[in-house]
Amino acid sequence: MTNRRQFLTHLAWPVAAGFPVIVKASTLGLNGSVPPSDRVTIATVGVGWMGGGHVTEFLRIPAARYVAVCDVDDEHLSEAKYRIDTKYGDQGCATYHALEEVFSRRDIDAVTLALPDHWHALAAVQAARAGKDIYGEKPLAHNFHEGRAIREAVHRYKCVWQTGSWQRSKENFRRAVELVRNGRIGKVRRVEVGLPAGHTDFAKTGDLTKFTTPPATLNYDRWLGPAPEAPYCPARVHKNWRWNLAYGGGQLMDWIGHHADIAHWGLGYDSTGPVEVEGTGTYPPREALYNTATKYYITAKYADGVIMIIAGGYPGIRSGTKWIGDQGWIWVDRGSLEAEPANILTSVIQPNEIQIPRSPGHYQQFIDCVKSRGATHTPSEVAVRSATPGWLGQIAMLTGRKIKWDPVKEEIVGDEEASKLLSRDMRRPWRL
Repeated sequence: MTNRRQFLTHLAWPVAAGFPVIVKASTLGLNGSVPPSDRVTIATVGVGWMGGGHVTEFLRIPAARYVAVCDVDDEHLSEAKYRIDTKYGDQGCATYHALEEVFSRRDIDAVTLALPDHWHALAAVQAARAGKDIYGEKPLAHNFHEGRAIREAVHRYKCVWQTGSWQRSKENFRRAVELVRNGRIGKVRRVEVGLPAGHTDFAKTGDLTKFTTPPATLNYDRWLGPAPEAPYCPARVHKNWRWNLAYGGGQLMDWIGHHADIAHWGLGYDSTGPVEVEGTGTYPPREALYNTATKYYITAKYADGVIMIIAGGYPGIRSGTKWIGDQGWIWVDRGSLEAEPANILTSVIQPNEIQIPRSPGHYQQFIDCVKSRGATHTPSEVAVRSATPGWLGQIAMLTGRKIKWDPVKEEIVGDEEASKLLSRDMRRPWRL
């Protein structure tokens, strides 16, 4: 097997193509006494809520070494730097406001991205061009076209990619999928994916109509980035951005990369998608600061006849993923696994059956794959497919029409207006 040193030595881009030739410091053995094969230098871009979780997890991994953090909020930066420097007993963690500066550092092997959805594609594509391996949060992107751009960049520049769909690294989800894939409930006819509903004031911001001057510690224009200009409101940023369609997709898209991802995994749909999607949603008034669906019911039909229900706020659709077959059902959620008949759960998977590999941990697996160049549990191509029912469901709800989808060409069939919602215009000067 080609080792990491050999792979990265050959990973260079021709100057004529408009990209710099990059040779990583770790490839040249510039990481001090630790062999390059044993250490992955990393940086996190976006060190608020989710990014703070990244810092916690990667600090636990001996083979990972933080060298930088980046954020547009000085308070986030100072807290992350303090935690990292305290862990290492030095002052070596650099801080940046611009992600471009992070990506330009040759001594950084991998980056983790924990940004609002509207920044995912810009950051991921730039990181891939710079030769970084990437751990990126779910959903993969703000919209389908930007998700596809991430997938193409990851493949073009041969990056290792891990999506933050960490449920694939948990034993109860793995076990559920293994049982479904090996026919323990017979032929699956229906899948129910229960997600949260409503809007939650995660940041305790209160007044949604309070527009004011951004704090001096926040580069608000940079936070907006490719999104339309909008007056600053504390409730617009940090944690609660996901309730506005300009930045996120509400509970639907916040969770689609978890339970719908598991549904696809169990069905073996990691390289395909639905053929029809329709849905109904309850939205706040258009002029409201929060305008994502507070309640939704989406029906996705697949070519083999399987129906997937994705719902939030509807009784009877239990949180988690439930596969319903002609010989029983299996339901899984965080910390739970049930089946009918119950003895399905004690079934032994035989050596000649489908074996779902166990994970050493989602973050650990990413670091392992950076070193081995192996495939992660949640590569970019899987993340595109997992998010597609959510993106299409959102479009179906916004247009009020059934969406026909070609999962091979990955395009909406016969609806030009709906097709436009697969992408968005970016505020200048931001471009992919």
